[in-house]
Amino acid sequence: MDGGASSKQPQQISDMFQKFALAVKAKTYELFVEEDSDDDAPKIVDSAEEFIPDQKVVVIKPKSVFGGEIDHSQVVGALIPSLFVTVASLEASYLQFQAAHVPELDQDALESVDRAIVSILQKFSEMKKSYMSSKRGNVESIDGFDFPARSFLEYQVQENQSKLRVLEMTVNSLQSQIETKGAEVRNLRKNVEEIRNSNANLLQKLDSKDGDVSILLTVHVFEAMLHDSLKSLRYFTKMLIGLMREAGWDMIEAASCIYSGVVYSKRGHFRFAFLSYVCMGMFQDFDQCDFGLADRESVSNGSSKNGGTSAGISDYLKQLIEHVASDPMEILKRNPDSEFSRFCARKYEKLIHPTIESSIFSHLDRKGKVLESWKSLPAFYESFVRMTSSIWLLHKLAYSFNPTVNIFQVSARTEFSTVYMEDILSKSTIGKMTGQRVEFSVVPGFKVGKTIIQSQVYVNEHEG
Repeated sequence: MDGGASSKQPQQISDMFQKFALAVKAKTYELFVEEDSDDDAPKIVDSAEEFIPDQKVVVIKPKSVFGGEIDHSQVVGALIPSLFVTVASLEASYLQFQAAHVPELDQDALESVDRAIVSILQKFSEMKKSYMSSKRGNVESIDGFDFPARSFLEYQVQENQSKLRVLEMTVNSLQSQIETKGAEVRNLRKNVEEIRNSNANLLQKLDSKDGDVSILLTVHVFEAMLHDSLKSLRYFTKMLIGLMREAGWDMIEAASCIYSGVVYSKRGHFRFAFLSYVCMGMFQDFDQCDFGLADRESVSNGSSKNGGTSAGISDYLKQLIEHVASDPMEILKRNPDSEFSRFCARKYEKLIHPTIESSIFSHLDRKGKVLESWKSLPAFYESFVRMTSSIWLLHKLAYSFNPTVNIFQVSARTEFSTVYMEDILSKSTIGKMTGQRVEFSVVPGFKVGKTIIQSQVYVNEHEG
């Protein structure tokens, strides 16, 4: 009994090992078949875009996209998330395409993105074909199509991947802009500091009795400031003509009231009469040290000071630098009784005739303050103040020279001279201007030491 039992037990053990070996063999075979299959093997989500480094999403794909029989609704349900995923991939690739051009062209990145976009467009074409095949009822051919997203969850994963890529590129672009703006700010701060140091050095030289300020007192500096003044004069004149036209003025007739009997070469040349009117009004009393403000107490930019002929060269330069460092609009607001404020009021009364004012500002009360009328139009007001400020600075600079800069004006009907005159039309004056007469002076001339800055005049080309 014992012997039979013992012999039967090894036989049972042997049979058990044989069955186990067969089972292991079968499972091993199935395992290798699964490893060779593309549909059953675990793999990273297949999409048109690359993944963000150090971030992986593994999706276990089922044996088939569709369970059981395939119908059109199942195909549409799979195509919709796939379509969204592909669109998100296209958006991310387009941003990469743009980034490859900034700040410099990256040829390798450009080619890589180009291949990715071509692949995405091919997927769009394949999805369209799958949809049309499903609609026609040919659903068997769709089962082998590699959908970018086989489920809504997989679509969300891939869409978030694309969004992360977009956000990463946006952050990089914003960071680059921040660095660029930061560099610009540093350069501007450096420039401001240099200007402040330069101003401090100039003020220190002005405070010193032996200070050398010859760097400011040159013909080139005066010409540059005169050029800026003429720009502001032309801008204000253009605005004044525009306002008068809107008020219904006949500009030709108005020009003839300024200079009668002038024959203009072209109809549009009447504007030179208005420019002359503005220039002569602004430069009136330029040859006086107080600019025609009489012997009143002078207040420069809010600080009281005794003006007049007793002011020295350094005083005019200090006033010039102080005015340059200030905003003329702020000066008028801060101290309406300052010397500059009174100068603006006087020039306004000189330029804007009551008839012009009443037509332009007919809706205003003429009994109000003088300044209130031109403050009513911000652009007109600011252009007038900027123009007046430029002439004010030019006067301060002229009286900083030793000897003082002289101003001169050419009288009407004077024979044209190439030494003292320049044609306002900027035409050649060699030979053809001989014997011609000046109709009127547009911009006065200046004498800086031995240098002549020509007066700009309007010449009648029909006379000779």
